[in-house]
Amino acid sequence: MGGLEMIFRSGCCCILLGSLLGVPALGQTSTTSNEQPAASATQPAQASGSTTNPQQESTPQSPGTGTQAAATAEDIHERKLLDRIEQLEKRLAELEARGAASTTSVAPAAAAPAPAAAPAAGTPAAQEPAPPTWSVGPIDFSGLVDGYYSFNANHPASQYNQLYNFDSRANQFSLNMVKLSMAHAADPVGFQVDFGFGRAFDIIHASEPNPTEGILRNIEQAYVSVKPSQLKGLEFDLGQFVTSAGAEVIETQSNWNYSRSLLFSWAIPYYHFGLRTSFPVGKHFTGGVQVVNGWNDTEDNNSGKTIGVTGTFTYTRFAWTNTYYGGPENPGTNTGWRHLYDSVLLLTPKGKFNAYLNFDYGQNTTGSGAAAFTAKWYGLAGALHYQATSKWAITPRLEWFADPQGFATGTGVHQTLKEGTITGEYKMVEGLLARLEYRHDWSNQPFFESGSTLITDGGFTPNYFGLPGTAKSEDTVTLGVVAFFGPKR
Repeated sequence: MGGLEMIFRSGCCCILLGSLLGVPALGQTSTTSNEQPAASATQPAQASGSTTNPQQESTPQSPGTGTQAAATAEDIHERKLLDRIEQLEKRLAELEARGAASTTSVAPAAAAPAPAAAPAAGTPAAQEPAPPTWSVGPIDFSGLVDGYYSFNANHPASQYNQLYNFDSRANQFSLNMVKLSMAHAADPVGFQVDFGFGRAFDIIHASEPNPTEGILRNIEQAYVSVKPSQLKGLEFDLGQFVTSAGAEVIETQSNWNYSRSLLFSWAIPYYHFGLRTSFPVGKHFTGGVQVVNGWNDTEDNNSGKTIGVTGTFTYTRFAWTNTYYGGPENPGTNTGWRHLYDSVLLLTPKGKFNAYLNFDYGQNTTGSGAAAFTAKWYGLAGALHYQATSKWAITPRLEWFADPQGFATGTGVHQTLKEGTITGEYKMVEGLLARLEYRHDWSNQPFFESGSTLITDGGFTPNYFGLPGTAKSEDTVTLGVVAFFGPKR
């Protein structure tokens, strides 16, 4: 556009210079009729103020009127030049205005990568909603593959390890869990989704009051988090999330032993569905309140709700967590409450040793009045973790669990259980570990299944040495391998 403007301005200057230097020559009439059209060919149209006929310019003048004719011709051509200059200036002004409008429309597109300026009030853009102050990314992906082989010295006919969770298949290779997680930390909105399959997911959802069909059976957690910045650390989680009780968790690599303790398996729930909150109070305490459907149910088994209260004291050398859940948990009725108190003391002194102590007390009441019946369970567990090197670790665990009414283990009679476990761990590479574990369980009742050693009497009828539920102890050796990945630390 700048080049076109220069061309027009140059043309105007040339015409002006020609009118000053060559007016007498231009005032002379042509002797041929063909030269006049050539001289006027550059004029698209005549100025509206000119009444001169080109035919008159080529008419010969008489000698007596030569000077007057020359002056008249000079005036005519001067007027033509002035009219032409005026047209060119108008044309130039139109082109400049058109060029400015074109520049205005193109500029925002050229500057698109840069943040746009705030639109003026009253424009359509000013009415568009402001972008959110939070984002959907980055999303952290993590996951694991957990498999094992477990040898049971009792050779149970069912091929199950009694009282075990997740690594429950005996004398065979088995898949504990395959899991993929997606998470976005609340800023102020976030989410967590844990999806997977394997024996762990089958056991987690086994006690659902209604059969869990489809994808819900493969969900460990799925919740949305909100953490308003003005509330100074208060966070809300809505959806399905794992329980706050217990010293161990569902994911193997986050525990010290390969198998789960009796308290994890029989004293506490796995997950809840509802609302969970957490809030810091000072530097060393974090509290929380929960309102959930109940224990291990996405859909409630009655119309009542369970209340959860949590509190954690955190210091450099230890952390102490206390959790309470209470609410109606009997199917189809809100009569009778279930209570659970869980306490975990985690010791983290300097050096290569860590330890924890876990205590649980629970009770469940059915009926009311004189017909009320209360079942109780309680236990204590402890583990000592020794990190010998960056690759090698060893963890012994001991626990005692009492089930006086047989409510938790389902025996219906008084049962006292004990177990001792020792686990060796080797980290092959980052994200890949193996654990070799020996575990001994024993009870005051003939609870454990024994006898799948097949003998024959010459026929095809199988017979088993021993009967289910006749042994008071159980010994297993398990080799587990876990591969896991997550965001870079």
